[in-house]
Amino acid sequence: MKLDRSGGILLHPTCLPGPHGSGDLGEGAHRFVDWLAAAGLRLWQVLPICEVGLGNSPYMSPASFAGSVLLIDLNHLGREGWLTAEQLRPEPDWQEHRVDFPRVRAFRMRRLRQASAVFFRQQRDARHEAFERFCHGERHWLDDYALFMALQDETAGRAWNEWDAPLAQREPDALLAAARDRSDALGFWKFCQWNFRRQWNDLRAHAHHRGIRLIGDLPIFPALHSAEVWANQPLFELDRQGRATAVAGVPPDYFSATGQRWGNPLYRWSEHAARGYSWWIERLRALTGLFDIVRIDHFRGFAACWEIPAGESTAVNGRWIPGPGAALFDALTGAFGDLPVIAEDLGVITDDVVALRRRFGLPGMHVLQFAFGSDATNPHLPHRCAPDAVVYTGTHDNDTAVGWWRSASAREQRFARLYLGTDGQEIQWDLIRAAWSSVAALAVVPMQDVLGLDGAHRLNRPGAASGCWEWRMNESQLRPEAAQRLARLSAVCGRCDFARSDLDQ
Repeated sequence: MKLDRSGGILLHPTCLPGPHGSGDLGEGAHRFVDWLAAAGLRLWQVLPICEVGLGNSPYMSPASFAGSVLLIDLNHLGREGWLTAEQLRPEPDWQEHRVDFPRVRAFRMRRLRQASAVFFRQQRDARHEAFERFCHGERHWLDDYALFMALQDETAGRAWNEWDAPLAQREPDALLAAARDRSDALGFWKFCQWNFRRQWNDLRAHAHHRGIRLIGDLPIFPALHSAEVWANQPLFELDRQGRATAVAGVPPDYFSATGQRWGNPLYRWSEHAARGYSWWIERLRALTGLFDIVRIDHFRGFAACWEIPAGESTAVNGRWIPGPGAALFDALTGAFGDLPVIAEDLGVITDDVVALRRRFGLPGMHVLQFAFGSDATNPHLPHRCAPDAVVYTGTHDNDTAVGWWRSASAREQRFARLYLGTDGQEIQWDLIRAAWSSVAALAVVPMQDVLGLDGAHRLNRPGAASGCWEWRMNESQLRPEAAQRLARLSAVCGRCDFARSDLDQ
Protein backbone atom coordinates (compact mmCIF):
# COMPACT_ATOMS: atom_id res chain seq x y z
CA MET A 1 0.00 0.00 0.00
CA LYS A 2 1.37 3.40 -1.01
CA LEU A 3 1.35 5.76 1.97
CA ASP A 4 1.21 9.40 0.92
CA ARG A 5 2.22 11.72 3.74
CA SER A 6 -1.05 13.02 5.13
CA GLY A 7 -3.07 13.78 8.24
CA GLY A 8 -6.56 12.96 9.37
CA ILE A 9 -9.21 12.81 12.05
CA LEU A 10 -10.57 9.87 14.02
CA LEU A 11 -14.31 10.39 14.49
CA HIS A 12 -17.14 7.89 14.35
CA PRO A 13 -20.24 9.01 12.39
CA THR A 14 -22.51 8.61 15.43
CA CYS A 15 -20.46 11.39 17.08
CA LEU A 16 -21.46 13.94 14.43
CA PRO A 17 -24.15 16.60 14.87
CA GLY A 18 -27.58 15.74 13.51
CA PRO A 19 -31.28 16.27 14.13
CA HIS A 20 -32.28 12.74 15.16
CA GLY A 21 -30.35 12.03 18.34
CA SER A 22 -27.08 10.81 16.84
CA GLY A 23 -24.84 11.44 13.88
CA ASP A 24 -25.54 9.59 10.65
CA LEU A 25 -24.60 9.55 6.95
CA GLY A 26 -26.56 12.69 6.13
CA GLU A 27 -25.74 16.37 5.86
CA GLY A 28 -23.63 16.42 9.03
CA ALA A 29 -21.26 13.81 7.59
CA HIS A 30 -20.99 15.67 4.28
CA ARG A 31 -20.25 18.95 6.07
CA PHE A 32 -17.59 17.19 8.13
CA VAL A 33 -15.90 16.06 4.92
CA ASP A 34 -15.86 19.69 3.78
CA TRP A 35 -14.34 20.71 7.12
CA LEU A 36 -11.62 18.07 6.73
CA ALA A 37 -10.74 19.40 3.30
CA ALA A 38 -10.61 22.98 4.63
CA ALA A 39 -8.25 21.75 7.37
CA GLY A 40 -5.78 20.39 4.83
CA LEU A 41 -6.54 16.83 5.92
CA ARG A 42 -6.70 13.80 3.66
CA LEU A 43 -7.98 11.05 5.96
CA TRP A 44 -11.15 10.32 7.87
CA GLN A 45 -10.90 7.28 10.15
CA VAL A 46 -14.01 5.74 11.65
CA LEU A 47 -14.71 2.81 13.97
CA PRO A 48 -16.61 -0.25 12.72
CA ILE A 49 -19.74 0.90 10.90
CA CYS A 50 -21.50 -2.42 11.46
CA GLU A 51 -24.49 -2.94 13.73
CA VAL A 52 -23.74 -2.15 17.38
CA GLY A 53 -24.05 -4.85 20.02
CA LEU A 54 -23.65 -5.31 23.76
CA GLY A 55 -22.94 -2.02 25.52
CA ASN A 56 -23.52 -0.13 22.22
CA SER A 57 -20.13 -1.36 21.06
CA PRO A 58 -19.44 -1.77 17.34
CA TYR A 59 -16.82 -4.36 18.35
CA MET A 60 -19.58 -6.70 19.62
CA SER A 61 -21.69 -6.52 16.50
CA PRO A 62 -24.51 -8.95 15.72
CA ALA A 63 -23.72 -8.53 12.01
CA SER A 64 -20.20 -7.81 10.79
CA PHE A 65 -21.09 -7.55 7.09
CA ALA A 66 -24.06 -5.21 7.62
CA GLY A 67 -24.02 -1.46 8.03
CA SER A 68 -25.50 0.02 11.19
CA VAL A 69 -29.13 0.94 10.60
CA LEU A 70 -28.65 3.75 13.16
CA LEU A 71 -26.45 5.51 10.60
CA ILE A 72 -29.17 5.75 7.96
CA ASP A 73 -30.06 9.38 7.25
CA LEU A 74 -33.81 9.67 7.83
CA ASN A 75 -34.04 12.99 6.00
CA HIS A 76 -32.90 11.23 2.83
CA LEU A 77 -35.79 8.80 3.21
CA GLY A 78 -38.06 11.82 3.53
CA ARG A 79 -36.74 13.22 0.25
CA GLU A 80 -37.53 9.86 -1.35
CA GLY A 81 -41.15 10.33 -0.27
CA TRP A 82 -41.13 7.51 2.28
CA LEU A 83 -41.37 9.66 5.46
CA THR A 84 -43.46 12.75 6.18
CA ALA A 85 -42.32 16.04 7.64
CA GLU A 86 -44.12 15.18 10.85
CA GLN A 87 -42.35 11.83 11.12
CA LEU A 88 -39.01 13.61 10.61
CA ARG A 89 -39.63 16.19 13.32
CA PRO A 90 -36.79 15.91 15.89
CA GLU A 91 -37.70 15.24 19.47
CA PRO A 92 -37.26 18.52 21.38
CA ASP A 93 -35.07 17.21 24.19
CA TRP A 94 -32.40 15.27 22.32
CA GLN A 95 -29.03 15.61 24.04
CA GLU A 96 -26.47 17.53 22.00
CA HIS A 97 -23.39 15.87 23.47
CA ARG A 98 -24.59 12.32 24.21
CA VAL A 99 -26.25 9.57 22.22
CA ASP A 100 -29.10 8.11 24.27
CA PHE A 101 -28.97 4.77 22.45
CA PRO A 102 -32.27 3.27 23.72
CA ARG A 103 -34.23 6.38 22.75
CA VAL A 104 -32.37 6.90 19.50
CA ARG A 105 -32.83 3.28 18.46
CA ALA A 106 -36.56 3.35 19.24
CA PHE A 107 -37.03 6.62 17.31
CA ARG A 108 -35.01 5.58 14.28
CA MET A 109 -36.33 2.02 14.05
CA ARG A 110 -39.92 3.27 14.11
CA ARG A 111 -39.18 5.63 11.20
CA LEU A 112 -37.29 2.98 9.25
CA ARG A 113 -40.24 0.61 9.52
CA GLN A 114 -42.61 3.36 8.40
CA ALA A 115 -40.40 4.16 5.40
CA SER A 116 -40.07 0.49 4.48
CA ALA A 117 -43.83 0.00 4.56
CA VAL A 118 -44.35 2.92 2.15
CA PHE A 119 -41.61 1.66 -0.19
CA PHE A 120 -43.09 -1.82 -0.50
CA ARG A 121 -46.62 -0.43 -1.02
CA GLN A 122 -45.54 1.85 -3.84
CA GLN A 123 -45.98 1.04 -7.48
CA ARG A 124 -42.85 -0.57 -8.85
CA ASP A 125 -40.26 1.86 -10.27
CA ALA A 126 -36.51 2.08 -10.92
CA ARG A 127 -35.76 2.19 -7.21
CA HIS A 128 -37.40 -1.20 -6.71
CA GLU A 129 -35.26 -2.61 -9.50
CA ALA A 130 -32.13 -1.15 -7.85
CA PHE A 131 -33.19 -2.71 -4.55
CA GLU A 132 -33.57 -6.13 -6.16
CA ARG A 133 -30.17 -5.85 -7.83
CA PHE A 134 -28.62 -5.04 -4.46
CA CYS A 135 -30.31 -8.01 -2.80
CA HIS A 136 -29.12 -10.34 -5.54
CA GLY A 137 -25.56 -9.02 -5.52
CA GLU A 138 -25.22 -9.24 -1.71
CA ARG A 139 -27.18 -12.44 -1.15
CA HIS A 140 -24.08 -14.32 0.08
CA TRP A 141 -24.43 -12.51 3.44
CA LEU A 142 -27.68 -10.54 3.20
CA ASP A 143 -30.08 -13.48 3.31
CA ASP A 144 -28.56 -14.90 6.51
CA TYR A 145 -28.36 -11.42 8.05
CA ALA A 146 -32.01 -10.59 7.36
CA LEU A 147 -33.25 -13.90 8.74
CA PHE A 148 -31.00 -13.60 11.79
CA MET A 149 -32.29 -10.11 12.58
CA ALA A 150 -35.90 -11.18 12.09
CA LEU A 151 -35.46 -14.14 14.42
CA GLN A 152 -33.62 -11.96 16.94
CA ASP A 153 -36.58 -9.57 17.03
CA GLU A 154 -39.01 -12.43 17.64
CA THR A 155 -36.96 -13.93 20.47
CA ALA A 156 -36.36 -10.60 22.25
CA GLY A 157 -32.64 -10.82 21.57
CA ARG A 158 -32.19 -14.31 23.03
CA ALA A 159 -28.88 -15.84 21.90
CA TRP A 160 -29.17 -17.92 18.73
CA ASN A 161 -27.89 -21.03 20.51
CA GLU A 162 -31.06 -20.84 22.68
CA TRP A 163 -33.41 -20.82 19.66
CA ASP A 164 -35.32 -23.96 18.71
CA ALA A 165 -32.75 -26.57 17.76
CA PRO A 166 -33.70 -26.86 14.04
CA LEU A 167 -33.10 -23.12 13.57
CA ALA A 168 -30.07 -22.93 15.87
CA GLN A 169 -28.44 -25.81 13.98
CA ARG A 170 -29.59 -24.44 10.61
CA GLU A 171 -31.50 -27.43 9.34
CA PRO A 172 -32.33 -26.58 5.67
CA ASP A 173 -36.07 -27.22 5.92
CA ALA A 174 -36.31 -25.08 9.06
CA LEU A 175 -34.45 -22.20 7.40
CA LEU A 176 -36.67 -22.32 4.29
CA ALA A 177 -39.83 -22.33 6.39
CA ALA A 178 -38.59 -19.52 8.62
CA ALA A 179 -37.72 -17.33 5.64
CA ARG A 180 -41.05 -18.06 3.91
CA ASP A 181 -43.05 -17.17 7.02
CA ARG A 182 -41.13 -13.94 7.61
CA SER A 183 -40.89 -12.45 4.13
CA ASP A 184 -42.06 -9.00 5.29
CA ALA A 185 -39.45 -8.86 8.07
CA LEU A 186 -36.70 -10.00 5.71
CA GLY A 187 -37.73 -7.33 3.24
CA PHE A 188 -37.49 -4.67 5.95
CA TRP A 189 -33.92 -5.57 6.95
CA LYS A 190 -32.82 -5.75 3.32
CA PHE A 191 -34.44 -2.38 2.66
CA CYS A 192 -32.38 -0.90 5.52
CA GLN A 193 -29.14 -2.32 4.16
CA TRP A 194 -29.89 -1.07 0.67
CA ASN A 195 -30.40 2.45 1.98
CA PHE A 196 -27.29 2.27 4.13
CA ARG A 197 -25.21 1.25 1.12
CA ARG A 198 -26.67 3.96 -1.13
CA GLN A 199 -25.99 6.64 1.46
CA TRP A 200 -22.51 5.35 2.23
CA ASN A 201 -21.60 5.32 -1.46
CA ASP A 202 -22.78 8.93 -1.78
CA LEU A 203 -20.68 9.96 1.23
CA ARG A 204 -17.61 8.14 -0.06
CA ALA A 205 -18.00 9.76 -3.49
CA HIS A 206 -18.18 13.19 -1.81
CA ALA A 207 -15.09 12.40 0.27
CA HIS A 208 -13.13 11.36 -2.82
CA HIS A 209 -14.25 14.50 -4.62
CA ARG A 210 -12.77 16.54 -1.75
CA GLY A 211 -9.54 14.49 -1.71
CA ILE A 212 -10.40 12.56 1.48
CA ARG A 213 -9.63 8.84 1.88
CA LEU A 214 -11.73 6.80 4.30
CA ILE A 215 -10.16 4.44 6.85
CA GLY A 216 -12.40 1.68 8.18
CA ASP A 217 -12.03 -0.77 11.02
CA LEU A 218 -12.22 -4.56 10.98
CA PRO A 219 -12.73 -6.13 14.42
CA ILE A 220 -10.77 -9.37 14.52
CA PHE A 221 -13.53 -11.40 16.25
CA PRO A 222 -17.29 -11.33 15.66
CA ALA A 223 -19.64 -11.63 18.61
CA LEU A 224 -20.97 -15.07 19.53
CA HIS A 225 -24.52 -13.79 19.04
CA SER A 226 -24.06 -12.72 15.45
CA ALA A 227 -25.26 -13.63 12.00
CA GLU A 228 -21.70 -14.54 11.03
CA VAL A 229 -21.17 -17.10 13.81
CA TRP A 230 -24.69 -18.54 13.46
CA ALA A 231 -24.27 -18.94 9.69
CA ASN A 232 -20.70 -20.31 9.88
CA GLN A 233 -20.59 -22.44 13.01
CA PRO A 234 -17.86 -24.86 11.80
CA LEU A 235 -15.45 -21.89 11.54
CA PHE A 236 -15.58 -21.20 15.30
CA GLU A 237 -14.62 -23.09 18.45
CA LEU A 238 -18.12 -24.08 19.57
CA ASP A 239 -19.56 -27.18 21.18
CA ARG A 240 -22.53 -29.09 19.75
CA GLN A 241 -24.98 -26.72 21.44
CA GLY A 242 -23.36 -23.68 19.83
CA ARG A 243 -21.65 -22.50 23.02
CA ALA A 244 -18.13 -21.12 22.94
CA THR A 245 -15.61 -23.49 24.49
CA ALA A 246 -13.16 -20.61 25.02
CA VAL A 247 -13.34 -16.87 24.45
CA ALA A 248 -11.03 -14.10 23.32
CA GLY A 249 -9.49 -11.22 25.24
CA VAL A 250 -6.16 -9.80 26.31
CA PRO A 251 -4.07 -10.37 29.45
CA PRO A 252 -3.64 -7.71 32.16
CA ASP A 253 -2.26 -4.54 30.55
CA TYR A 254 -2.21 -0.73 30.58
CA PHE A 255 -6.01 -0.59 30.49
CA SER A 256 -6.93 -3.24 33.08
CA ALA A 257 -5.23 -5.10 35.93
CA THR A 258 -7.40 -8.16 35.26
CA GLY A 259 -7.10 -7.99 31.50
CA GLN A 260 -10.06 -7.79 29.15
CA ARG A 261 -12.45 -10.68 28.68
CA TRP A 262 -14.16 -9.84 25.41
CA GLY A 263 -16.28 -12.98 25.25
CA ASN A 264 -16.00 -13.49 21.47
CA PRO A 265 -15.61 -17.10 20.31
CA LEU A 266 -12.22 -18.10 18.90
CA TYR A 267 -11.67 -19.22 15.32
CA ARG A 268 -11.24 -22.84 14.34
CA TRP A 269 -8.29 -21.96 12.14
CA SER A 270 -7.88 -25.49 10.77
CA GLU A 271 -11.32 -25.21 9.16
CA HIS A 272 -10.52 -21.78 7.74
CA ALA A 273 -7.34 -23.19 6.21
CA ALA A 274 -9.26 -26.14 4.71
CA ARG A 275 -11.57 -23.64 2.99
CA GLY A 276 -8.71 -21.50 1.69
CA TYR A 277 -9.58 -18.70 4.15
CA SER A 278 -12.53 -17.86 1.90
CA TRP A 279 -14.56 -16.32 4.76
CA TRP A 280 -11.74 -13.90 5.51
CA ILE A 281 -11.31 -13.05 1.86
CA GLU A 282 -15.00 -12.18 1.60
CA ARG A 283 -14.87 -10.17 4.81
CA LEU A 284 -11.98 -8.04 3.61
CA ARG A 285 -13.55 -7.74 0.17
CA ALA A 286 -16.69 -6.31 1.75
CA LEU A 287 -14.73 -3.66 3.66
CA THR A 288 -12.45 -2.67 0.79
CA GLY A 289 -15.64 -2.04 -1.16
CA LEU A 290 -16.53 0.60 1.42
CA PHE A 291 -13.14 2.02 2.48
CA ASP A 292 -9.84 3.01 0.95
CA ILE A 293 -7.82 1.64 3.88
CA VAL A 294 -8.82 -0.89 6.56
CA ARG A 295 -7.40 -0.99 10.08
CA ILE A 296 -7.42 -4.58 11.37
CA ASP A 297 -8.04 -4.50 15.09
CA HIS A 298 -5.88 -6.68 17.39
CA PHE A 299 -3.46 -7.74 14.65
CA ARG A 300 -1.36 -9.59 17.19
CA GLY A 301 -4.16 -12.17 17.37
CA PHE A 302 -3.08 -13.54 14.00
CA ALA A 303 0.29 -14.51 15.45
CA ALA A 304 -1.12 -15.70 18.78
CA CYS A 305 -4.26 -14.84 20.71
CA TRP A 306 -5.21 -14.95 24.38
CA GLU A 307 -7.49 -17.92 25.00
CA ILE A 308 -9.69 -17.67 28.11
CA PRO A 309 -11.70 -20.66 29.37
CA ALA A 310 -15.37 -19.85 28.82
CA GLY A 311 -16.17 -20.22 32.53
CA GLU A 312 -13.64 -17.60 33.68
CA SER A 313 -15.03 -14.20 34.68
CA THR A 314 -11.78 -12.29 33.97
CA ALA A 315 -8.92 -12.63 31.50
CA VAL A 316 -6.28 -13.43 34.12
CA ASN A 317 -6.27 -17.22 33.67
CA GLY A 318 -5.79 -17.31 29.92
CA ARG A 319 -3.00 -18.57 27.71
CA TRP A 320 -1.45 -17.70 24.36
CA ILE A 321 -2.39 -20.04 21.50
CA PRO A 322 -1.09 -19.86 17.91
CA GLY A 323 -2.96 -17.97 15.22
CA PRO A 324 -2.87 -18.65 11.47
CA GLY A 325 0.22 -16.51 10.92
CA ALA A 326 1.45 -16.02 7.37
CA ALA A 327 -0.94 -18.59 5.86
CA LEU A 328 -3.92 -16.25 6.21
CA PHE A 329 -2.10 -13.28 4.75
CA ASP A 330 -0.72 -15.36 1.89
CA ALA A 331 -4.33 -16.14 1.02
CA LEU A 332 -5.35 -12.47 1.33
CA THR A 333 -2.48 -11.20 -0.82
CA GLY A 334 -3.28 -13.89 -3.35
CA ALA A 335 -6.80 -12.48 -3.58
CA PHE A 336 -6.02 -8.74 -3.36
CA GLY A 337 -2.35 -8.17 -4.11
CA ASP A 338 -0.92 -5.43 -1.88
CA LEU A 339 -3.20 -5.17 1.13
CA PRO A 340 -4.69 -1.72 1.94
CA VAL A 341 -4.40 -2.59 5.62
CA ILE A 342 -3.14 -0.93 8.82
CA ALA A 343 -2.14 -3.41 11.50
CA GLU A 344 -3.24 -2.40 15.01
CA ASP A 345 -0.14 -3.72 16.77
CA LEU A 346 -0.66 -2.38 20.28
CA GLY A 347 -0.45 -4.34 23.53
CA VAL A 348 1.87 -7.28 24.18
CA ILE A 349 3.87 -7.31 20.94
CA THR A 350 6.40 -10.09 20.47
CA ASP A 351 8.97 -10.64 17.74
CA ASP A 352 6.68 -12.95 15.76
CA VAL A 353 4.01 -10.23 15.57
CA VAL A 354 6.54 -7.72 14.24
CA ALA A 355 7.90 -10.25 11.75
CA LEU A 356 4.39 -11.06 10.45
CA ARG A 357 3.52 -7.39 9.95
CA ARG A 358 6.79 -6.62 8.20
CA ARG A 359 6.65 -9.69 5.97
CA PHE A 360 3.48 -8.34 4.36
CA GLY A 361 4.49 -4.68 4.43
CA LEU A 362 1.68 -3.58 6.71
CA PRO A 363 2.03 -0.23 8.53
CA GLY A 364 1.80 -0.42 12.31
CA MET A 365 0.71 2.13 14.91
CA HIS A 366 2.35 4.52 17.36
CA VAL A 367 0.33 6.24 20.13
CA LEU A 368 1.83 9.33 21.74
CA GLN A 369 -0.07 8.87 25.01
CA PHE A 370 2.06 5.73 25.48
CA ALA A 371 5.31 7.53 24.69
CA PHE A 372 6.34 9.17 27.95
CA GLY A 373 6.14 6.39 30.49
CA SER A 374 9.73 5.21 30.17
CA ASP A 375 12.71 6.82 28.41
CA ALA A 376 14.11 7.86 25.03
CA THR A 377 13.94 4.29 23.71
CA ASN A 378 10.13 4.16 23.95
CA PRO A 379 8.87 3.05 20.50
CA HIS A 380 5.92 5.46 20.62
CA LEU A 381 8.06 8.60 20.86
CA PRO A 382 7.96 10.71 17.68
CA HIS A 383 11.67 10.22 16.93
CA ARG A 384 11.14 6.44 17.14
CA CYS A 385 8.20 6.36 14.71
CA ALA A 386 8.67 4.36 11.53
CA PRO A 387 8.06 6.04 8.17
CA ASP A 388 5.66 3.27 7.13
CA ALA A 389 3.39 3.76 10.12
CA VAL A 390 0.43 5.68 11.51
CA VAL A 391 0.97 7.91 14.53
CA TYR A 392 -1.94 8.87 16.79
CA THR A 393 -2.20 11.24 19.74
CA GLY A 394 -4.60 8.63 21.16
CA THR A 395 -7.12 6.06 19.96
CA HIS A 396 -10.80 5.53 20.72
CA ASP A 397 -9.74 3.42 23.73
CA ASN A 398 -7.59 6.19 25.23
CA ASP A 399 -8.59 9.14 27.33
CA THR A 400 -8.57 12.47 25.52
CA ALA A 401 -5.18 14.22 25.43
CA VAL A 402 -6.31 16.70 28.09
CA GLY A 403 -7.71 13.90 30.25
CA TRP A 404 -4.50 11.89 29.86
CA TRP A 405 -2.37 14.88 30.85
CA ARG A 406 -4.39 15.57 33.99
CA SER A 407 -4.07 11.97 35.17
CA ALA A 408 -0.45 11.41 34.09
CA SER A 409 2.19 10.82 36.75
CA ALA A 410 4.57 13.62 37.73
CA ARG A 411 7.44 11.78 36.03
CA GLU A 412 5.44 11.31 32.83
CA GLN A 413 4.52 14.98 32.76
CA ARG A 414 8.11 16.02 33.40
CA PHE A 415 9.41 13.88 30.53
CA ALA A 416 6.68 15.20 28.19
CA ARG A 417 7.46 18.82 29.10
CA LEU A 418 11.14 18.33 28.35
CA TYR A 419 10.55 16.37 25.15
CA LEU A 420 7.79 18.56 23.73
CA GLY A 421 9.14 21.87 25.02
CA THR A 422 5.79 22.73 26.58
CA ASP A 423 4.23 24.01 29.75
CA GLY A 424 1.25 21.72 29.16
CA GLN A 425 -1.30 24.52 28.76
CA GLU A 426 -2.23 23.25 25.30
CA ILE A 427 -1.03 19.70 25.60
CA GLN A 428 -3.43 18.52 22.90
CA TRP A 429 -1.83 20.79 20.30
CA ASP A 430 1.66 19.87 21.53
CA LEU A 431 0.84 16.24 20.81
CA ILE A 432 -0.78 17.03 17.47
CA ARG A 433 2.30 19.02 16.43
CA ALA A 434 4.58 16.16 17.50
CA ALA A 435 2.51 13.66 15.51
CA TRP A 436 2.33 15.87 12.43
CA SER A 437 6.07 16.58 12.42
CA SER A 438 7.07 12.93 12.89
CA VAL A 439 8.35 10.86 9.96
CA ALA A 440 5.30 8.54 10.15
CA ALA A 441 3.52 8.70 6.80
CA LEU A 442 0.06 9.00 8.33
CA ALA A 443 -0.90 11.06 11.38
CA VAL A 444 -4.36 10.86 12.93
CA VAL A 445 -5.91 12.73 15.86
CA PRO A 446 -9.25 12.08 17.61
CA MET A 447 -11.64 14.97 17.12
CA GLN A 448 -11.90 15.46 20.89
CA ASP A 449 -8.22 16.47 20.92
CA VAL A 450 -8.73 19.04 18.17
CA LEU A 451 -11.52 20.49 20.31
CA GLY A 452 -9.39 20.42 23.49
CA LEU A 453 -11.94 18.37 25.45
CA ASP A 454 -11.23 16.73 28.80
CA GLY A 455 -11.74 13.15 29.92
CA ALA A 456 -15.48 13.54 30.36
CA HIS A 457 -15.67 13.41 26.56
CA ARG A 458 -13.71 10.19 25.91
CA LEU A 459 -15.49 7.68 23.73
CA ASN A 460 -14.62 4.32 25.27
CA ARG A 461 -13.26 2.86 28.50
CA PRO A 462 -12.02 -0.67 27.82
CA GLY A 463 -13.64 -3.12 30.20
CA ALA A 464 -16.51 -0.78 31.14
CA ALA A 465 -19.94 -2.33 30.62
CA SER A 466 -21.87 0.91 30.18
CA GLY A 467 -21.49 4.62 29.47
CA CYS A 468 -19.29 4.16 26.39
CA TRP A 469 -19.65 5.12 22.69
CA GLU A 470 -22.07 7.93 23.61
CA TRP A 471 -20.06 11.13 23.03
CA ARG A 472 -21.05 13.44 20.19
CA MET A 473 -20.24 16.97 19.13
CA ASN A 474 -22.59 19.78 18.19
CA GLU A 475 -22.57 22.00 15.12
CA SER A 476 -20.99 24.98 16.90
CA GLN A 477 -17.86 22.97 17.70
CA LEU A 478 -17.00 22.48 14.03
CA ARG A 479 -15.20 25.79 13.96
CA PRO A 480 -13.19 27.22 11.05
CA GLU A 481 -10.45 28.41 13.45
CA ALA A 482 -9.45 24.82 14.27
CA ALA A 483 -9.50 23.95 10.57
CA GLN A 484 -7.21 26.87 9.78
CA ARG A 485 -4.79 25.87 12.53
CA LEU A 486 -4.65 22.30 11.28
CA ALA A 487 -4.23 23.48 7.69
CA ARG A 488 -1.20 25.60 8.60
CA LEU A 489 0.34 22.76 10.58
CA SER A 490 -0.33 20.26 7.79
CA ALA A 491 1.27 22.59 5.28
CA VAL A 492 4.50 23.23 7.17
CA CYS A 493 4.81 19.52 8.08
CA GLY A 494 4.36 18.41 4.48
CA ARG A 495 1.02 16.70 5.03
CA CYS A 496 -0.85 18.77 2.46
CA ASP A 497 0.04 20.85 -0.57
CA PHE A 498 0.57 24.56 -0.19
CA ALA A 499 1.96 27.40 -2.25
CA ARG A 500 5.43 28.59 -1.34
CA SER A 501 4.05 32.11 -1.09
CA ASP A 502 1.87 30.98 1.82
CA LEU A 503 4.91 31.20 4.07
CA ASP A 504 5.05 34.95 3.48
CA GLN A 505 1.48 35.59 4.55
